[in-house]
Amino acid sequence: MNWLDTIVQGILLGGLYALFAAGLSLVFGIMRLVNLAHGDLIVLGAYLILLIVSLLGLSPFLAALIALPIMFGLGYVLQRVVLNRVLGEDILPPLLVTFGISVVVQNALLQGASADTRRLPTGDLAVASVNLGPVTVGVLPVLTFASAIIVIVLLNHMFYRTALGRSFRATSDDATTASLMGIKPRIVFAQATGIAMMIVTIAALYLGMRANFDPAIGPARLVYAFEAVIIGGLGSLWGTLAGGVIIGVAQTLGAAINPEWQILSGHIAFLLVLLFKPRGLFPRAVD
Repeated sequence: MNWLDTIVQGILLGGLYALFAAGLSLVFGIMRLVNLAHGDLIVLGAYLILLIVSLLGLSPFLAALIALPIMFGLGYVLQRVVLNRVLGEDILPPLLVTFGISVVVQNALLQGASADTRRLPTGDLAVASVNLGPVTVGVLPVLTFASAIIVIVLLNHMFYRTALGRSFRATSDDATTASLMGIKPRIVFAQATGIAMMIVTIAALYLGMRANFDPAIGPARLVYAFEAVIIGGLGSLWGTLAGGVIIGVAQTLGAAINPEWQILSGHIAFLLVLLFKPRGLFPRAVD
């Protein structure tokens, strides 16, 4: 067995999990919102890309470009109209509302698209690979991992180098004081959710190209996203990437030993990190 190849494949798989988790980490870091509908929104994004591909005959990548502003608008409206109304000291109302959104999205997709599994067309990209000596890597997993890194780099640049990022940080630290300085927290929260939904769209693109999807798989994607965020440390974007890689490597090593252990191995890695580092590996410093 080539353990090096197994580890490399796990690292590349971790890029997909990091994409699942990056939007969740962004929203939690800014507004302390735990979005239980996050996984279902990823699935919704995959169906939207599939719809655009079917209607316009475009490649999934071009369809995702069209889906990006649509998903941004959906996130913005969802936050302004629904989620802003329930944000506050009590964490229970947002949990209940996002759980309700999850149920609505699942059932809407079930009614509109049926329970049949779908997949985005990939053509030769699905089997394209690159030989790197002792390791052979697929082009699509490499693109996924590269996209995860690009997303996190851009998010960090936005967060720490732009006026929008400064408003995000100010609102996250103290929304009341930020509002006194002319920042409108409700609009800032809506912008953050819109950006998170754009990341969701990228995650949906690679999910749909790498695996079958159906209306019921959202909760499982949510679990992977939660685990990656918590392993990396709440609010840490690079930590989210590290968390995704740890889960991915654990799963591929477990599958190499026994195929039935793949999912279990990722959960065990998550529990071990919690046991020794309850706040995650790279928790964001509290100012």
